[in-house]
Amino acid sequence: MKILVTGGLGFIGSHTVVELQNKGFEVIVVDNLSNSSLNVLDGIERITGKKPIFENIDLREKSAVQNFFKKYFDIAGVIHFAASKAVGESVENPLLYYENNINSLVYLLQEIKELKNANFIFSSSCTVYGQAEKMPITENAPVQQAMSPYGNTKQIGEEIITDVAKVTNLNSILLRYFNPIGAHPSAEIGELPLGVPQNLVPFITQTAIGLRDKLSVFGNDYPTADGTAIRDYIHVVDLAKAHVIALQRLLNHKNLEKVETFNLGTGTGSSVLEVITAFEKVSEQQLKYQIVERREGDVIEAFANTDKANTVLGWKAQSSLEEALASAWKWELKIRS
Repeated sequence: MKILVTGGLGFIGSHTVVELQNKGFEVIVVDNLSNSSLNVLDGIERITGKKPIFENIDLREKSAVQNFFKKYFDIAGVIHFAASKAVGESVENPLLYYENNINSLVYLLQEIKELKNANFIFSSSCTVYGQAEKMPITENAPVQQAMSPYGNTKQIGEEIITDVAKVTNLNSILLRYFNPIGAHPSAEIGELPLGVPQNLVPFITQTAIGLRDKLSVFGNDYPTADGTAIRDYIHVVDLAKAHVIALQRLLNHKNLEKVETFNLGTGTGSSVLEVITAFEKVSEQQLKYQIVERREGDVIEAFANTDKANTVLGWKAQSSLEEALASAWKWELKIRS
């Protein structure tokens, strides 16, 4: 069974490719290498014993997307990761985010809706909830006005998919992730941002190994116990496994609605300072950090109610924060050695 994974050499995409291949799926990866590396293919092969088919395609090029589906017309499902993903960068360069995240989705759906098996897993985000009024956040929480262009592209993406599913044979599951961290336990693949990391954990590991002078903590005046922002940090392997389960749900026609939505997190919120403390414990490194101004687009706190994913999908996050941070540190040590 052929499965297309867009952005399949990225952080979450590559871990999902591993889990798909471990389950016997034939995977075709599309990636334009704008925030990833061809070396990831070798890491996937070392873990699974098989290299996925790879096509270097920019999904913003409509004709390239059309040609891809002429070549691979027997795809059974699509998992769509390919997107720009940094909140701060999206505030500074909104048009890049609207072009990349929306155009590519539209061009994909134009082809997928014609397939016999129009099964589509969408990589969404807890940013669609904005600053939710109640914690933990359930799937029924209102979608608030987005606090960043990135968050807005995820909201718009969900709306586009819902509209298309109403009038075609598209079936979709929207997976709203909280904060993915960590690396594969083999340390063959992990998070490898190009340039200065936009996410907390790679910035922590790069600071600990001496690549960065110090970590910036964005704000210590939030209305939280220690003044720093709270997030729900989920191990990327747990997240990847949820994608395979969601895909199997569509392939086996178990979905109860044309479009279903699930939160993916641990159900536990951790502050930035708590993450720093946990990392120092597992790595036995002292971390240099400084408090700086809040970052535009950041919410105060966000952590998931995962009851729906636990009961309906039969999925639950397995790894602790410390285990996820230990895997991220193991990966950092390996790539710098």
